[in-house]
Amino acid sequence: MKVILQENIASLGDVGDMLDVADGYARNFLLPRKKAMEANPRNVKAFEHIKRATAHKAKKAEQSLRTVADTLSGISLTFPVQAGKDDKLFGAITTRDIEARLLADGFDVSRKNIHLDQPLKKLGTFPIDIKLHQGITATVSVSLVKHGEEARDGEAGTPPETPEEPSA
Repeated sequence: MKVILQENIASLGDVGDMLDVADGYARNFLLPRKKAMEANPRNVKAFEHIKRATAHKAKKAEQSLRTVADTLSGISLTFPVQAGKDDKLFGAITTRDIEARLLADGFDVSRKNIHLDQPLKKLGTFPIDIKLHQGITATVSVSLVKHGEEARDGEAGTPPETPEEPSA
């Protein structure tokens, strides 16, 4: 009996394969468990239609992911952190921190997709790869700066003014 597989079966083949199997195997195992359907002209036509529709949806999803990847590649994240001598951090920036910042900026990216060899423990700017889909990767720039360094640059060093009291 000819059947079209509807799921991957290790001993037989992959989804969409049209196979010749024993009649009893098809009637007693494959068909009742919805692992395959009989390969009559109607089912073959329906399966080809489903395959085309699925390919079209996958192409649209890939295009939208490429757009997201382009947008993500233009993003630069800045983390104000406390650092000691030799610009070493008190703590580290991890994928969890990057995920939280991206989520705050409106990007839903799982931390499992953020490729960071080791947590960031020094000041500087680092390119971080984010894998969105097979073959689609975005690179985000992550900058670590000393906490409060910008505030100290703007201070003039003058004491705050106190109102003068009129002398009598």
